[in-house]
Amino acid sequence: PGIYVCARCGHELFSSRAKYEHSSPWPAFTETLRGDSVAKREERPGALKVTCGKCGNGLGHEFLNDGPKRGQSRF
Repeated sequence: PGIYVCARCGHELFSSRAKYEHSSPWPAFTETLRGDSVAKREERPGALKVTCGKCGNGLGHEFLNDGPKRGQSRF
């Protein structure tokens, strides 16, 4: 339980309350902690490249409509 932060700068990214089990080997979240937690840019249809909102450290992707509930995204 707690807050997940950027490994490079310590910026708060995700709450453990938004974490859920997924087949991916990486942690999966339904939402960011705050609106400025991450920055996003389209990489390909259905997937956004996600970086730390403070330092730009690469965090992976947001997969649109791939969350645990219909219409949710997966980070």
